[in-house]
This record gives sequence, structure tokens and C-alpha cells, in this order.
Amino acid sequence: EVQLVESGGGLVQAGGALGPPCALSGFTREDYGIGWFRQAPGKEREGVSSIRSIDGSTMYKNSVKGRFTISIDTIKNTVYLQINDLKPEDTAVYYCAADFFRLCGLGYLNLHPHEYESWGQGTQVTVSS
Repeated sequence: EVQLVESGGGLVQAGGALGPPCALSGFTREDYGIGWFRQAPGKEREGVSSIRSIDGSTMYKNSVKGRFTISIDTIKNTVYLQINDLKPEDTAVYYCAADFFRLCGLGYLNLHPHEYESWGQGTQVTVSS
């Protein structure tokens, strides 16, 4: 069974940094995407970054480019989201999710929640002013 487990969230002052990991297990396919999403109170879930397993290619939401970095550690079977220069508007529950490219979409890498089939439980990131 595919499982994803996020951790590493917390309360940080604006300008600080967090690096939550997403631990992966039960993956049998070689080609998949891992996306990071966030959902703030009263807001829809939005994609912030994704990475493709077979080549390490990445994409980012425009508003987080230069501050967020997604990476994968194949030895530890973990995907990380390094978040720098945190802003209050980054406050949200952050989720990682797996896309096995079985649904219609714009391409292999995407930031569309409906294309991701397996989800973690989320980790809270709170940024104070």
C-alpha cells in the first residue's frame, strides 16, 4: 500500500525556514510524481511544488520560486520541501501526494490536486508576523 507521511512543520517567525520531509513507502512504480500542496483555513488546496522520480525534474508555483526547493533522497526514500524566507501567507497545512500519471492532465509534472492519487496526513506550518 502506498503511504506518504509528512512531518517537520512548526511555528516559525517570518523570514525563518523549515524543511519538512515526506516519507514514502509502498511504491512499486518507477515513474511517479511527488507534489507538495498546502491548504490554508477557508482556502482551496493549492500546489506549491512537484518532482518527478525518474529524472528529478521539478516545478514550482510562481509565488514560491526562489524560496521553496523540492528534492528527493532515494536512499532514505524521502522527498523534502525546503522552505526559506517564510511569509505569513505561507501558513497552511502542507501535504505531500503521489501522482502515478494515470489521469488526464497537462503533463507528467503538475500542481493539480485532482491528479494525485495518494495523500499524506499533512503537517502544520504556521508563520508569525
